[in-house]
Amino acid sequence: MRYIWAFFGLICVGLAVVGVVLPLLPTVPFLLLAAYFFARSSEKLHSWLVSHKIFGPLILDWQSKGVINIRAKRLSTLSIILIFVLSLIISLRPLILGIQAVVLGCVLFFIWTRPNG
Repeated sequence: MRYIWAFFGLICVGLAVVGVVLPLLPTVPFLLLAAYFFARSSEKLHSWLVSHKIFGPLILDWQSKGVINIRAKRLSTLSIILIFVLSLIISLRPLILGIQAVVLGCVLFFIWTRPNG
């Protein structure tokens, strides 16, 4: 079972890395999932992730205090706005735009109602 948890953790880290450069994919949720999976599979991988220079502070802030860094909030908001504007530019169907607006609005609400790290 530990290998399965580690496999899922590695997949999540890979998706998070892609999300750093691709605004369509979130980064932090995948990192939090990876930390969860690594905590159940490999102390070495978990230690590597939480001590990572860039990703570690985000994970530790969330795990210890339930906070999101203001910079991460701003980048997330910018990403979400860019995605919605891109969806408008490519003229997605109104139903899809409506669903996207509700989901992205809920994500923004969640992000901005968390305390600042």
